[in-house]
Amino acid sequence: MTDFKAAIRTIPDYPKPGIQFRDITTLLSDPSVFRAAVDALVGPYANARIRHVVGIEARGFILGGALAHQLTAGFVPIRKSGKLPRETVSVTYALEYGEDRMELHRDAIEAGERVLLTDDLIATGGTALGAVKLLRGLGAEIVGACFLVDLPDLGGAQNLRDLGVDVHCLVAFDGE
Repeated sequence: MTDFKAAIRTIPDYPKPGIQFRDITTLLSDPSVFRAAVDALVGPYANARIRHVVGIEARGFILGGALAHQLTAGFVPIRKSGKLPRETVSVTYALEYGEDRMELHRDAIEAGERVLLTDDLIATGGTALGAVKLLRGLGAEIVGACFLVDLPDLGGAQNLRDLGVDVHCLVAFDGE
């Protein structure tokens, strides 16, 4: 069994004092661990008839493409505001200190399509909750949301579960 937690580097006091930054680049750079992580994230959704994997900018793109390939699904990016060239739908979402906007092409998801949401890490869940709002606004059926890392003390995964979204995370780290 792969020790995913050991493959993730912790950088203390980044980006500010008191934060333990969970750096997934070490996991991504190890071919066998990265493959095992993708397989483990796909596992619960292998027979779920996923039409699109939706990845949140930016590290969700790395995972999303790999998951979409494994699920024989399409990939749809959720981007920061102003980065998509066609007509979009957007949502404002909460950050630790303030808010931001993200968007999705209006025609990327059709009502009733089964989607899997992914990102590298879930902390407070502000970004993921915004993504759920965008997807549900287009009529998507969110089959689940998967992440490499959960920071359960910050409550994001539970916030998604409270909205009825199935959440699958490979590892959890206590604290921030």
